[in-house]
Amino acid sequence: MAEEFEFELVFALPEGEHDAFALSDAVFEAGFEDALVGTGQAGLLGVELEAVGDDAESAILDTARTLIKALPVGTLLREVRPDLVSLADVAEKLEVKRQALQQRKMPLPVAGGLYRIDEMIEVVMEASKPKEGQRRPRFNLNSALKWFRAGPAARRVNALLTMREINPATIERAHRPEYEEPNLLISVET
Repeated sequence: MAEEFEFELVFALPEGEHDAFALSDAVFEAGFEDALVGTGQAGLLGVELEAVGDDAESAILDTARTLIKALPVGTLLREVRPDLVSLADVAEKLEVKRQALQQRKMPLPVAGGLYRIDEMIEVVMEASKPKEGQRRPRFNLNSALKWFRAGPAARRVNALLTMREINPATIERAHRPEYEEPNLLISVET
């Protein structure tokens, strides 16, 4: 059964100048007219969108494949979000203030105030259950549902990119000799 997922794809652009309007047009012409396109950091392109698929990972990979074909040659998929999230990110999606989350028992942060999305989902789902004698939190789970559904798949895709199981240029599974792990042994002459 097809579901909707909300996520962001971050692409590394090839060296050179890139017109922000041309990049936006490429995304829209690829069929993602409702996408939010960000070019705020030189060399990177962020595309936040919603996509439909049977599962989140397929929706993410199919969308990335479509977009990478529409973007300049040499573009690479760098990251999928949500993966690591801040309290502010989660609060915004739940339509509450960050302080509403800070009052809850949170998972341990991974780095610099960022949390794993799947751990945050567990906390939010637990917090959304009314406790005896307390009122139900005012989280808007419906507004965050598409984003939460994409989170664990975003983490898996990022892991596959890191382990070089997915070729960031084609978004295909990669087990080719030209795409093997680089030799990280460095010799130092004394």
